[in-house]
Amino acid sequence: MKKKLLAGILLAGLSLATLTGCGESWERTKKNLESEYGGGLERVLTIYDANGNIIKRYEGKFAIESKSNQIKFINNGKVVIIYRSQFHSIIVEEK
Repeated sequence: MKKKLLAGILLAGLSLATLTGCGESWERTKKNLESEYGGGLERVLTIYDANGNIIKRYEGKFAIESKSNQIKFINNGKVVIIYRSQFHSIIVEEK
């Protein structure tokens, strides 16, 4: 029984050491977890038209769900869905 416990602790420690040593990959994983379970990240989402003019800008703490033809998030308690097209660009930046 002691051998199994020791092996489990050793495996957990090795796994943790491996995860923390992955650099950028580990940082992305931490950000994803923070966004998923912390209510999102502080972000700025800006929509530009084809000429580079700002159509709409959202700022706040939100998580973004992206599908092939849309971006969805909750801003101030309201769901926002942006349908992608060839006539605009969307840039999301973390604050």
